[in-house]
Amino acid sequence: MSAEVGPVPESSGDPAGGAVPRRRPRLDLRRLGRVALLSAAAAPRGRVPDALEHVAKAHRAYFPDADLDTLSRAYLLAELSHRGQMRKSGEPYITHPLAVTLILAELGAETTTLTASLLHDTVEDTDVTLVQVREEFGEEVCYLVDGVTKLEKVDYGAAAEPETFRKMLVATGSDVRVMSIKLADRLHNMRTLGVMRPEKQARIARVTRDVLIPLAERLGVQTVKTELEDLVFAILHPEDYAATRERLLEHAARPDPLQDTAEELRGILGEARIAAQVQLRPRHVVSVHRVRLKRAGQGEHGELRQSDFARLLVLVEEPADCYAVLGELHTCFTPVVSEFKDFIAAPKFNLYQSLHTAVVDERGHVVEVLVRTRQMHRIAEAGVIALDNPLARPAGSGVGDWLTRLLDWQRATPDPDTFWSTLRDDLAAEREITIYGDRTGPLGLAAGATCVDAAYARYGEAAHACVGARVNGRLVSLGTVLRDGDTLDLLLAQDSSSAPAPEWLDHAQTPAARIAITRWLTEHPPEAEREPDGGATGRPPQAEARGGRG
Repeated sequence: MSAEVGPVPESSGDPAGGAVPRRRPRLDLRRLGRVALLSAAAAPRGRVPDALEHVAKAHRAYFPDADLDTLSRAYLLAELSHRGQMRKSGEPYITHPLAVTLILAELGAETTTLTASLLHDTVEDTDVTLVQVREEFGEEVCYLVDGVTKLEKVDYGAAAEPETFRKMLVATGSDVRVMSIKLADRLHNMRTLGVMRPEKQARIARVTRDVLIPLAERLGVQTVKTELEDLVFAILHPEDYAATRERLLEHAARPDPLQDTAEELRGILGEARIAAQVQLRPRHVVSVHRVRLKRAGQGEHGELRQSDFARLLVLVEEPADCYAVLGELHTCFTPVVSEFKDFIAAPKFNLYQSLHTAVVDERGHVVEVLVRTRQMHRIAEAGVIALDNPLARPAGSGVGDWLTRLLDWQRATPDPDTFWSTLRDDLAAEREITIYGDRTGPLGLAAGATCVDAAYARYGEAAHACVGARVNGRLVSLGTVLRDGDTLDLLLAQDSSSAPAPEWLDHAQTPAARIAITRWLTEHPPEAEREPDGGATGRPPQAEARGGRG
């Protein structure tokens, strides 16, 4: 039996510099900048430059046989091209691509991603061209660098920001590594945002909140997402941030009561001969704030319990071991049945897998517990960055479905303002649901989605032929709101002249559905001859239909 107790923080940083646990100590960027300038030309052949050693060490932890020569060449080109440029904070500019690359290396990104990360600002901010990047480092690196390169305001004016995001999203549709680099880039910029004017800090924080954090969630990059949440929270809600951080500091000054529960669980799993690692996983600032709001909603005046500041994380080797741990938990402690969720049998849309449960220990503490394998843990932390093949879209994960839907509706939205507002609306959904069909994989949708939304998400414009739906075996109207875990059977008409009814717009909640329906109605104005109204489905009751599992 191999069970240990130790801290595993949810967030790698605290924007106010407090006592919230971090994964690793921050680098001294001023010192790193001096090292970068002094060591660029001095590294012996075959050895990485001194400034790249942190990146090389983190990279080899995941890829022991990685060829670091390409990284060294990319660093030397970046250092030379950025030489003389300074950040607003006063550090040499090269510290930024170095820091971004280190973030990605610590998440387990492969060599091509790290190479592009070192070069990600060269085409935008220096005389280096995409042609030079392609000739020196190949087509893949060139594609990634191009994907994250901003469009010029001089060419696009006020549309530069939305059109830059559109360009990145289109590139991400073919290679998710583009957005991985962008997320790491935004994380480092947010960490160093204090040198900006307050109004600019707020503007960048709002875009991060509305676009980058939801993108990190959808791609499963939880480590980046949680730190971005704390950094944004500190800027946009400084009073709530300070109050929550004060509670965290007070809690950190006392022994955590969950340590005893963790020790007890170690013993239980040891006796059951289940090899597991039991760790205390402190909540980050925003997570604690959400728990406080939840307590307030339960009539507890927002009072936090001592067990609210952390959860237990149990890591095992095989999926079957997860269920063995769950059995011991529910046998030896009192389970809170309403808190159990199985994201192993039914993974979340963003690759996430774990068992979630809550139990009441002998001291009366309600303890939340996460159980997962080590591989599941890596993916839970790094999402698509942890994929063995970053170009693959895992079947049934929802990531590929969401990217496909996003690309479809962005093509149908040429106006940059409409695209920008539609993107924000699509990302604004606080959670997603998963629905199932007998002959198709699971489908991820925003909470509040209807059968109309599911039809267009599954079939695209072929959903114009939808005439009805069954949810969990019962015939329902197309305006029925779906719930997480529903089984959906969509009925499609055989008649090729089938068309959406105008009232479908009232049912459509997602951009893909609204855009497809609006486009058809625009191309086929109401004065055109239409079939009689068929009620909730907009179809004649006698329409011949064929089934299609949603």
